[in-house]
Amino acid sequence: MTSVLHHRPHAPATDGVAARLEEALRPFIGGDLPVRLVAWDGSVAGPEDSPVVELRSPEALRRLLWHPGELGAAQAYVTGELDVPGDLDAALTHAFAVAKERGLSGRRPPVRALAGAVRTAFGLDLIGRPPAPPATQARIRGRLHSKDRDRSAISHHYDTTADFYSLILDEETMAYSCGYHAPADQPLAEAQHAKLDLVCRKLGLEPGMRLLDVGCGWGSLSLHAAEQFGARVVGVTISAEQKRFAEAAARRRGLTDLVEFRLCDYRDAVPHRGAEYDAVASLEMGEHVGQANYATYAQVLHDAVRPGGRVLVQQMSRTGRWPGGGPFIESFIAPDMHMRPVGETVALLEASGLEARDVHALREHYVLTVAGWLERFEANVDAITDLVGEELVRVWRLYLVGGSMAFRDGRMGVDQVLLVRPGGPHGLPWTRSW
Repeated sequence: MTSVLHHRPHAPATDGVAARLEEALRPFIGGDLPVRLVAWDGSVAGPEDSPVVELRSPEALRRLLWHPGELGAAQAYVTGELDVPGDLDAALTHAFAVAKERGLSGRRPPVRALAGAVRTAFGLDLIGRPPAPPATQARIRGRLHSKDRDRSAISHHYDTTADFYSLILDEETMAYSCGYHAPADQPLAEAQHAKLDLVCRKLGLEPGMRLLDVGCGWGSLSLHAAEQFGARVVGVTISAEQKRFAEAAARRRGLTDLVEFRLCDYRDAVPHRGAEYDAVASLEMGEHVGQANYATYAQVLHDAVRPGGRVLVQQMSRTGRWPGGGPFIESFIAPDMHMRPVGETVALLEASGLEARDVHALREHYVLTVAGWLERFEANVDAITDLVGEELVRVWRLYLVGGSMAFRDGRMGVDQVLLVRPGGPHGLPWTRSW
């Protein structure tokens, strides 16, 4: 953002802002700067052969003072007050590696270091009121995972406009979930078709069977199941933009007699709990229901399917201390999301009365899927910027790069869990075909 740039000639490294920050940060980061730091006064510190980080405005540091760590850094990055002009993936990977090598996780700095940091902050005139949150940061109110709050959270992310998503996702399917890349160099659209086909085959769909698609997104699975397998599908979403797009796609493809899309909370998807459906699918929607409501979500899936019917849940998992997507994801992308290790999710699904039959890990596939999205994002970045503005572009670049790293490095996973409702023949084969 040009409004936060303050270009000056490079000042000597010994008396500029960068050198003062390097000295103040040394006790916190366990040694010398691991990056090449360029400050707003033009001063430079840190090794020449390391990734470059530009502090373009004092506001970047004010954000970090008020929100130390990931959130403050993300706020500064999306506003352009902090920039990484080179390879963002390489820079973040380097920072994670240094933090791990130096054992910085959970480390408490000494009191003397804190006092020095405060003196530096006063000396650079950084003490004051917190900067206003970026315009792209979510502002969600209400009781956690109430229906109104969930609608607001989903609207923040998904109602950006279908035109925006069509410039990132593959235009053929508009599938916003992990693809199935077999082989690994398969084009993005083909990998998404393969994933949709895999889901339908696991569910055993045949012409005339009734499918409930919980959290149907832009309609990719609902439309594929109807068009390729002859299923009669009800897709539910709480995003008005997604419903409009999916209905238009159904009309274009002549599928309105097989597919119905409803603007509906998952808790209202089966009003009478009447076991109306032969199969139920829910692709990457369970992360959004929250820990307290997951048992309700699982019970809806169980009650919606007939005895002997199959349920497929594709869901992201996470290990470590942060059960959501992390401070950045929850503040800018998916508020209130909750993830857990896959074993805990399977246990919650089985507690509803469903029987788990197969767990299929797809973590490496997500790295390839996100790579395809990122390639389309960068190829269309000018059109995306014209559509939504520079700040949201920076949000999404950080989101895509960071997400790819999380799956690559094993901090996050994604799995397809296939379950059946006991009480009738499920018809599953003795051997897997996937």
